[in-house]
Amino acid sequence: MAVLVTGWLAENLVRTPAIFAGLVLSGISVGAVYGLVALGYTLVYAVADSINFTHGDVFIFGAMIAATAARRLGVVAGQSVDALVPRLFLMLAAAVAVSAALSAAVERVAFRPFRNAPRFAPLVVTIGLTFVLENVLLIWQGDHFDTIAPILPQGQLLNVGDLGYTWAKLIILGAALVVMLALDNLLRRTRHGKAIRAVAQDREGAAIVGIDVDRTFFVTFLTAGALAGAAGFLYLVYVTNVAWDQGFSLGIVALTAAILGGIGNPAGAVLGAIVIGITEALNEGLAWHSPGSDWTQTIVFSVLILLLVLRPTGLLGGRTS
Repeated sequence: MAVLVTGWLAENLVRTPAIFAGLVLSGISVGAVYGLVALGYTLVYAVADSINFTHGDVFIFGAMIAATAARRLGVVAGQSVDALVPRLFLMLAAAVAVSAALSAAVERVAFRPFRNAPRFAPLVVTIGLTFVLENVLLIWQGDHFDTIAPILPQGQLLNVGDLGYTWAKLIILGAALVVMLALDNLLRRTRHGKAIRAVAQDREGAAIVGIDVDRTFFVTFLTAGALAGAAGFLYLVYVTNVAWDQGFSLGIVALTAAILGGIGNPAGAVLGAIVIGITEALNEGLAWHSPGSDWTQTIVFSVLILLLVLRPTGLLGGRTS
């Protein structure tokens, strides 16, 4: 199988090198957005030893809040930079605030009461909460796509032959990298970040040395929700439409990225997300014998299964309990 895939990639690279390179760049941009969501999954897992299945819906909540803010603020295509930038920051702030608050509420409802319960208890509760959140979104927005006007510049940044890479993709990638660097600074240099790392390493030991474990859990979920809100905003301005039921499917993709890179490892989550983004882009964009978009999820999960058989801890190795 590996030989067939390598041969298919090599043949497409030889036939259309510019298209191949453009798809890889596009996949990196999309993968960076997945990476923000995957980071939320991996932070919660590192601290709570459980998967928060509501995280994908928290992500879509952020996107829909950003879309609502765009309509209220009068964001339209063709606005001047001076008029558009403050509105974009307000959209981002609204998405981050709502998603962070929602994630913190999930911690209070689904994780704190089950802190000493078997590990599957919060897992089951969060699965139930996903249906609650999706029905709230359905009642609020209806069963149609919530759409905004294209507001990012669509001009070609790179246009050599068939190679096309737009300014919008570069802006999305740059914004995602800024958020990732901010998270890295939070975890490495701040008191709350050091507490998160300590609790992730040894919860009981952290409590013994005076770290407030309850507050650290709360801050972790707040941070994960903020990442989901930022990702929801970036996803919205990139694709310009979201639907109430996308949280589960996109959340599963981001969770797959976290597992692929090594669950509990932030760098692994980002790497896994970029691998998935590139895989999706190549599968859906290459012309020579490409399986097509109908096979994207099958291919992504096949890559995950194959990797976990060969390397159960993921690409960079995850934290094991």
